[in-house]
Parts: sequence; C-alpha cells; structure tokens
Amino acid sequence: MAGLSNPRFRGIFPVAPTTFHEDGTVDLASQRRCLDFMIDSGVDGICILANFSEQFLVSDDERELLTRTALEHVAGRVPVIVTTTHYGTRVCAERSRRAQELGAAMVMVMPPYHGATFRFGEAQIRAFYQGVSDAIDIPIMIQDAPAAGTPLSPAFLASMAREIEQVSYFKMETAGAANKLRELIALGGEAIEGPWDGEEAITLLADLEAGATGAMTGGGFADGIKPIIEAHRAGDKDQAFEQYQRWLPLINHENRQAGFLAAKALMKEGGVIACDAPRAPWPPMHPEVRRQLLDIARRLDPLVLRWGR
Repeated sequence: MAGLSNPRFRGIFPVAPTTFHEDGTVDLASQRRCLDFMIDSGVDGICILANFSEQFLVSDDERELLTRTALEHVAGRVPVIVTTTHYGTRVCAERSRRAQELGAAMVMVMPPYHGATFRFGEAQIRAFYQGVSDAIDIPIMIQDAPAAGTPLSPAFLASMAREIEQVSYFKMETAGAANKLRELIALGGEAIEGPWDGEEAITLLADLEAGATGAMTGGGFADGIKPIIEAHRAGDKDQAFEQYQRWLPLINHENRQAGFLAAKALMKEGGVIACDAPRAPWPPMHPEVRRQLLDIARRLDPLVLRWGR
C-alpha cells in the first residue's frame, strides 16, 4: 500500500517552462524539445503548468493544448504532474479530471486564493480539496506556496491527508520548510505519502534531512541536483553535501536572481529551445543577470548547455 514508507513517486520532478515565440504565441516545437531534454537529464518525472511555467500568463485553451501536447509527447516515459490550480472548486475539479483523462500521474493544487486579499479559512479550504479529490482517482499535491498568502499549518495538512482520499503529497515552499516537513511527517505518518522540497532546491539539503522524499526544482539542471538526492537517500551525506556545495551557486542564482527565466535562458543557450522570452507583461531577464547565470553554469557544464549543440 502506498504511503510515506512506500511512495508511488519520489526523486526529482522539475518544472518544465512554457516556451513561446518572440511574438508571445506558444512554441510547441520548442516545448517538445524541452521535454525531451528534461527526460535526457535524468528526471524522475516532470511538472507542467506550475508558477515557474508562467501558468498565470496562459489562457484556458492554451492550458488544454499544453497539457495534451506534453502528455502525448512524454508518452509515459516519466510520470507528469499537471498543475490545475484555480480559485473555484468546480473549475479546479474539472481541470483535474481532464488532466487525469489525458494521462497525468498527479495534480498539483494551491489553496484557493485570488489577488492580494481574497482568502478562505480552513473549513472552505478543506471543502475545496475534498471537491477536487472526489473528481479524480490520482494523487493531489498541495502546493504550500507564499504566493497563495494562505497559512496551512502542519496539523491542518495532516488532517486533510488522513481524511481526504487523494490528498497525499505536499510541496513546501514557505519559510522554515524543513521544520514544517518534519512536523507534518510526525503528525501524519503514513498518510503523508510525499513530503517534498520546493522552491528550486534552495533548501534541499535541510529538507532531505527533515524527511523529504522528492524535490520539485527548476527545469534546467536536474543532472546536477539528482545526484544530491540519490547520495542522501543512499546514506552518503558527505557526498550529498559535496555535490550540494558545488551546485549551490547555480541553485542560488536561479532562486534569488533569475527566477523562472533561468531554465529558459539555459535551454536557449544550449540549443534546446528557440526563444527564452517570457510572455508580456513579464519583463525579460536583465542582461547582466543572464551573463552571470551562464558564467556560473559553464563552470559546472550541465547537460543543458550541450544537449542541442
């Protein structure tokens, strides 16, 4: 039976960026190459349509197109998590049901929020996730992200894991993530099938020490981060520390400077995708931030800089 000691999914599941042409239209050819590269980089799975995929800048029709394209192209080579976040229970449930129909292995859902002030209490949040769970037969990952502005205590998350059938994975992005993971595991036990690290691996080592069994990172250099996770899982903490220390400058630059544009810049530089521009009104990466990103990456020689050359 699946649970904390026997999770269905574990390891590294980076977020795939959404690729656009210079005019802002979706570039499906680059999207497919992006997915191929990510699989070649050794990922255990892929997440699509997350915040790092610019989900807030794509239309509903484009979400459908991108979901179908990704799942058809990946074709079962690795499991795919589809982000189906929405403010409305019914819309989120419908998105999640459609993702399952198309072949998603899991859905990732933030608690319902809108703008800076529209939030709900625990009773409404519980009912929201119950409604999504009732619509599907695949796991739900709750994305505990600062963007939602919604406090989710470990006790509340653990109670939902015990009481709502599909709620079983948790991606922690809030401050003090390791302590929150540790408390969540203590409170929820086997019901916490997937306690995961988030936020581009900036807290990866601490989260692994706290019991994280998975990590959702940026999509550009899984070949550098996966060995850290595997070494830690094998009990070789010295090797995990050494590798984390080596890759931390790039992890830090992505998390603190370049943001979701880091993966695109690396992929364009390595010939994976044709264009690294975000969709308006998001500003392009500052040239100096890009220069520093590529300078750090070249010192590490990740696959992304060689894959398309």
